[in-house]
Amino acid sequence: MEQKRLRSLLSHVANGSLAVEDALLQMKEEPFKDLGFAKLDYHRALRQGIAEVIYGAGKTPKQIAEIAGTMIQHGQKTVLITRMSLEAAEYVKTKMELQYNAMSHIGLLGRIPEPDGDGKVVILTGGTSDMPVAEEAAQTAEAFGNKVVRIYDVGVAGLHRLVSYASQIMSARVVIAIAGMEGALASVVGGMADCPVIAVPTSIGYGASLGGLSALLSMLNSCASGVSVVNIDNGFGAGYLASMINHIGGTYENTLS
Repeated sequence: MEQKRLRSLLSHVANGSLAVEDALLQMKEEPFKDLGFAKLDYHRALRQGIAEVIYGAGKTPKQIAEIAGTMIQHGQKTVLITRMSLEAAEYVKTKMELQYNAMSHIGLLGRIPEPDGDGKVVILTGGTSDMPVAEEAAQTAEAFGNKVVRIYDVGVAGLHRLVSYASQIMSARVVIAIAGMEGALASVVGGMADCPVIAVPTSIGYGASLGGLSALLSMLNSCASGVSVVNIDNGFGAGYLASMINHIGGTYENTLS
């Protein structure tokens, strides 16, 4: 039961329009659904404000379709699927209406909610090659009810490009800085912004970048205050955290729940 529905239920009990016993009966729905190969956490939206998201990598197309279908049957308005293969997307499309982005490998069932966050999430990339990770972050944040501003290919190799977007950066509620190579973008942005900066190292780069490890260590060692770091190529984690920050000033009632 999502937070919004629970509040409504408790309000009806408080004003006397619903008996306590009837409300209790409605709340006794099972906290998870056991599909054998997966256990769907229906109470996650109640605990965290955001319903469970499907991680598509390693799951068969049939498993993804069954999980998503069960979520929708349970009343989930929006189902987000990350790291979804084209094969899985094509299969799920035969069962239900799926929006799929081949760049980000994000699948979406249902509708994108209207933005209800406190401000905007600004997403920056060092280069064009970082865009798949950036789009995963952007589409995740949008699915959670955030206004997203995309600013791509503004790495430190041409700092004037980044500086030209200073007003966008300084007016953001939270910034996601995504970069490979040495990952210097996050430190530069951290020295400009007065809001939290979420750094995402990517696996883009030549040999000594070690598949994103060099960028990860650089971002972890940032001398700029207010910079936090998620795992290599973890656009989803960055988008999720950005959404939490952007909703922290108000009541989080996301339509994913």
